[in-house]
Amino acid sequence: MKHYIIVKFSETVQEKAALYPEIETLFKKAEKIEGIHRVSFYPSVIDLPNRYDFMILLEMERGALPVFDASDIHRDWKSKYGSLLSAKTIFDCD
Repeated sequence: MKHYIIVKFSETVQEKAALYPEIETLFKKAEKIEGIHRVSFYPSVIDLPNRYDFMILLEMERGALPVFDASDIHRDWKSKYGSLLSAKTIFDCD
């Protein structure tokens, strides 16, 4: 399945692009979790107030989702970056 995480930073975040490499590095670690095949990171190419800032795509087996949700990666994502976000959309599909 494909697990999309689509993210918008809060207006207080000034240097969005400076955060992209560390967020991508954090999520790339998920490729070591059994059942997660690939992690892709896509920054937005348009910087407008009504647009999201980046998208993460995890391609995985369905059974890997609860493992990812319980992982240190997911915990670190929420604790370190959660306060910097104004919106987040999660979408799963085959």
